[in-house]
Amino acid sequence: MATIRLQEVRKRYGMGDAEVLALRDVSLNIKQGDFVAILGPSGSGKSTLMNIVGCLDVPTDGSVFLDDVDIGSLHESDLAKVRGKKVGFVFQSFNLIPTLTALENVMLPMTFQGAPREEREKRATELLKSIGLGERLSHLPSQLSGGEQQRVAIARALVNDPEIILADEPTGNLDSARGREVLNTLQQLNKQGKTIIIVTHDTELAKFARKIVRIKDGSITEIKKSEGF
Repeated sequence: MATIRLQEVRKRYGMGDAEVLALRDVSLNIKQGDFVAILGPSGSGKSTLMNIVGCLDVPTDGSVFLDDVDIGSLHESDLAKVRGKKVGFVFQSFNLIPTLTALENVMLPMTFQGAPREEREKRATELLKSIGLGERLSHLPSQLSGGEQQRVAIARALVNDPEIILADEPTGNLDSARGREVLNTLQQLNKQGKTIIIVTHDTELAKFARKIVRIKDGSITEIKKSEGF
């Protein structure tokens, strides 16, 4: 069964002469446990596709199913609940709150889900220890390296135990060594059963995935098994 299924998806922005068709009749199945790279240049539509796959946006036309639920039929409040439980996000710029410690940053999504503090702290501590940051719990983002900040962001994405991890250019702000650490972490999570989707313009990064989906001018041009996996 597909975890995510897109059927003839279109996404339009603007109106009239200013209208832009960002996605054009996109159909795609991403199964549970897949490791997929969505690969394309700037302006290709990959960010729009990411937003729709991650339930941050809904299509103008067509259908998107997440575990057989049509997200286009959901109210925004219900869509937010689906995002909170099903999808964890990792961004290029880390998006950590600078005044919160590593532990507090990771705990934050559980706060939005109403989890008790003791449960939040226990879960966040376990996650940070599992990715080698047990000695950094009380450190602020400014006291961490770029690679450590991105691993905190991955722990934050995992804290509500989502089925899907969606990573947008996850190594874009890192040197090659730190970037490889982050990609190795994502591969390890995939081996544990998580569905991983990375969005990138970098063909070398895409080789870390099992499957590559190429997108250009809003259309999928190729879906193939990765040669580097």
